[in-house]
Amino acid sequence: MSETVVVKNVFKKYKMHKSSKEKFLDIVLPRGYGEDFYALQDISFTANRGDVIGLVGVNGSGKSTLTNIIGNVIPPTSGSVKTIGQTSIIAISSGLNNQLTGRENIELKCLMLGFKKREILELEGNIIDFADIGKFIDQPVKKYSSGMKSRLGFAISVTIDPDILVIDEALSVGDQVFGQKSKNKMFEFKDKGKTIFFVSHSMGQIKEFCDKAIWLEYGEIKAFGSAKEVVPEYEKFLKQYKAMTKEEQQTFREEVIRKQSGFAALKE
Repeated sequence: MSETVVVKNVFKKYKMHKSSKEKFLDIVLPRGYGEDFYALQDISFTANRGDVIGLVGVNGSGKSTLTNIIGNVIPPTSGSVKTIGQTSIIAISSGLNNQLTGRENIELKCLMLGFKKREILELEGNIIDFADIGKFIDQPVKKYSSGMKSRLGFAISVTIDPDILVIDEALSVGDQVFGQKSKNKMFEFKDKGKTIFFVSHSMGQIKEFCDKAIWLEYGEIKAFGSAKEVVPEYEKFLKQYKAMTKEEQQTFREEVIRKQSGFAALKE
């Protein structure tokens, strides 16, 4: 199988600031200022052509950070990410410009991806048909609901036919009809052998769609392998976590935050 995404020893560090003064000091001081927070710690894995990988983990585990790095939206602090082919990322926010209309966003996003004006005009009709948001296509995106933004972002991303598709909770909003249409499109991509990363809190969607799964636990890979093996282990953890008292959950969160603040730095 041919490799399409190779992630090696990726760390993503942020600075925690309590005030605008601390942000300013972080900018001007050579070594920065503020408490370190590692959203990702030593992440390594390889995805191959045709892999459909679900990303699971509780809120704050680094799923969106990882997808943004794979999608080249943000850079890693250290480590490397190699992608082969065009990558498209779909999130609820979808990277749209709120001041522009839907139609203008289509043109802007396609221009940024290297499409020529003639090619964009050829794609525009299919994108608008797939999004199915009616007259809102010529309204500013700031007037859109989260579901409409997701529909437009999804329509643009799948119509440009990327080699690597990253979907971050984009199917958690919108109606059932559009959700089914989106799933049909993803299965079509799957049949074409494209590489897909799929973030969802719906274990039903992960089981239905994904062959493999990465379980992220507060910035670290807890498990990576067959979805049939990883997802049940994650569900078992969720059941145990929900059974904890509030005090036990708080202790657990404090421990992992401590690791994200200091432990990761020792590993670099």
